[in-house]
Amino acid sequence: MSNNPYIQCCVGFTLPAAYLLWPSLDVLGRVRGLRGEADGRRRVPSQAVSLYTAEEKRRRDATPWTLVQGILAPVQFVAFLVSLALVLHYLATGEGLWIATCSIVVKTLLLYAIMVTGSIWERVVFGRYLFAPAFFWEDVFSILVLALHTAYLVAIFADIGSPRQQMMLVLAAYASYAINATQFLLKLRAARLQERGVPASAVAEGS
Repeated sequence: MSNNPYIQCCVGFTLPAAYLLWPSLDVLGRVRGLRGEADGRRRVPSQAVSLYTAEEKRRRDATPWTLVQGILAPVQFVAFLVSLALVLHYLATGEGLWIATCSIVVKTLLLYAIMVTGSIWERVVFGRYLFAPAFFWEDVFSILVLALHTAYLVAIFADIGSPRQQMMLVLAAYASYAINATQFLLKLRAARLQERGVPASAVAEGS
C-alpha cells in the first residue's frame, strides 16, 4: 500500500510523454495494464510477509518465553563458535578430542533447551508446539538439526565410528545449524520490517 502514491505519481508524470512516444492508445493501455499487474505482484508478497496477527504479537510480547529464547539463542551461538573452533583444531592436529567432545555435548544440550522452550513459545504465541505457518520451514529444518546432533550423541555413547568420523558428523550438524540460524535471522528481520510498516500504515489510514 505504501508504494501506491509513488506509482500514481509516476503514471501522472509519464502520461503526456507516453502519448508522444506511443501513438496507439491500445499500446499505452497494455503498458499501464502491465504496471497494474506488477503493482499487484508487489503487494502480494508484502501481505505474505506478515508473521503475526495483532493478537499473536500481543502474546509474543507478553510471554516470558520470548525473553528465554532471546537469551538462549546468542548463548547457543557462542557455544557453537567455540565448539566449532575446537572441532577444527582436533581435525587439524589430532589433539584436544576430550575438550572438543565436551563442547559438542554442551552445544547439543543448549540446542535441546532452545528447542523445548521454543516449542513452548510457539504454543503460547501460535497455539501449536511445532510447524506454525509463520515458522513452518524453520521448524522443519530444526528437526534435521536436532536429528544430526542426536546422532552424534548416539555415536559417542554407543562407540560408533572413529573419533574423526564422529567429528565429520558434527560438522554436518553444525552446517545445518548455521543454515537454520540464518533462516530464523531472516524471518526475524522480516518481522521487524513488518512492525516498522504498521505505524506508517496506521498513520496513513488515520490521516
